[in-house]
Amino acid sequence: MREQHIEYHDGEAVLEGFLCYDESVPGPRPAVLICHSSAGRDEFVERKARRLAWQGYACFALDNYGKGKRGSNPAESSALMAPFMKDRRMLLKRLQAGLQAAIALPIIDARRVAVMGFCFGGLCALDLARANSDIRGAVSFHGLLKSSGFTEPKVRAKVLIMHGYDDPLAPPDDLLAVAKEFTDVGVDWQVHAYGHTVHAFTNPMAHNRASGLQYDEAADRRSWHALEEFLAEVLK
Repeated sequence: MREQHIEYHDGEAVLEGFLCYDESVPGPRPAVLICHSSAGRDEFVERKARRLAWQGYACFALDNYGKGKRGSNPAESSALMAPFMKDRRMLLKRLQAGLQAAIALPIIDARRVAVMGFCFGGLCALDLARANSDIRGAVSFHGLLKSSGFTEPKVRAKVLIMHGYDDPLAPPDDLLAVAKEFTDVGVDWQVHAYGHTVHAFTNPMAHNRASGLQYDEAADRRSWHALEEFLAEVLK
């Protein structure tokens, strides 16, 4: 397994992505871009990249905050995320810089790219789809679902949303709104909503049900299987 850190830029911002792929697979291969949570590009998304790399994908974990910038607690993470939530155009520009850095890599087949993300990263994945970026699919795990306000009139990427029905950060009204948003622009979309499940259900370190953050083994397992089927379909 080959792992390396890739430096790229968005204007003057220096960013550092994480690339992972199986060297035994010859030639360029389909790619999965992974968008981090509010904490920044951390070991959590790197583990996901390794897991998918064993299945033959080239995985590139984006860095939306800047090289070495991480949130060590909820307050720091929120402070890092806040400017991008306030200015979704700035966020999209940062995401597109990561996409361009990824497809420039020789190991990646630029014609077969999907993007996925967790929490804040789920919103990032959906924003790349909303902008009609050159991706085949976008996957959100317990993502924030608020629209960017600039969805293109035609969106080509297929969309998969995995969501805890009791997630306080994205209540059912948000789920209905994003379904209507993507229906209106012709998206091939699907939603898997998990009952009695809250935010961060894929993160084994999430254990604060009172705050709406709780790991759920069943939802984690089911959502990963759904991801595998989706990627096999859109990146074939």
